[in-house]
Amino acid sequence: MKLDDIKISRAIVEGYMEELLDYMDMDVAIGGGGPSGLTAGYYLARAGLKVALFERKLSIGGGMWGGGMMFNKIVVQDEGKEILDEFGVRSRPYDEGYHVADSVEATSTLCSRACQAGLKIFNLMSIEDVMIRDEGITGLVLNWSSVEMAGLHVDPLTVRAGAVIDATGHDCEIVKVVERKIGPELNTADGRIQGERSMWADVGEAALIENTREVYPNLYVAGMASNAVYGAPRMGPIFGGMLVSGRRVAEMIIEKLK
Repeated sequence: MKLDDIKISRAIVEGYMEELLDYMDMDVAIGGGGPSGLTAGYYLARAGLKVALFERKLSIGGGMWGGGMMFNKIVVQDEGKEILDEFGVRSRPYDEGYHVADSVEATSTLCSRACQAGLKIFNLMSIEDVMIRDEGITGLVLNWSSVEMAGLHVDPLTVRAGAVIDATGHDCEIVKVVERKIGPELNTADGRIQGERSMWADVGEAALIENTREVYPNLYVAGMASNAVYGAPRMGPIFGGMLVSGRRVAEMIIEKLK
């Protein structure tokens, strides 16, 4: 078979544009492709919701790829292991309540299983603003990451969503945009982002699940963004709470939307 360069290019452009147009309107939009965002996307899609994830980087998976200080191992607790087992990620016991998994296997499997469940991932897209209406957050304002990196003035486009999840990690980027635009109106102690505290795995993991919640109408926080918004410690290379947080936020949104 003789290959046609133009046909190859047309197949890519047409396929991508068809999906992008389809996801201009969706049930749930997720910002951030780390473990909590991928886990949330998996459970939401499996429940039959139309959900897309937007990641500014080329690769999906956030900080999970690097394990701890580039040792490609991660630790999860018993509840996190249940989720790894569901995804088919192998792990081994280290001590009572501690399980060790390969970070590359875990990250790649989370991504693959989420896509197979129906999550649509758009990488190399940055979230530069949100759509705010009387009822709360109604969508995201997107641009190419390359535009942001180059510092170009190019107007963005919008997508509509019934719910938005900030899973952007330590920087809680979506919530920062909301705070900057509307002031101290968040569902926190003083209406503002409380800021991430220093590493304390025991306290941070417990707080993570409690802090996974609706921070503003139709805007939810999951994963490390939750602790950054609500003023709890970071946890380091233990990822059980991140996985459980992703599942928890999915359950909350499924209950609300369905």
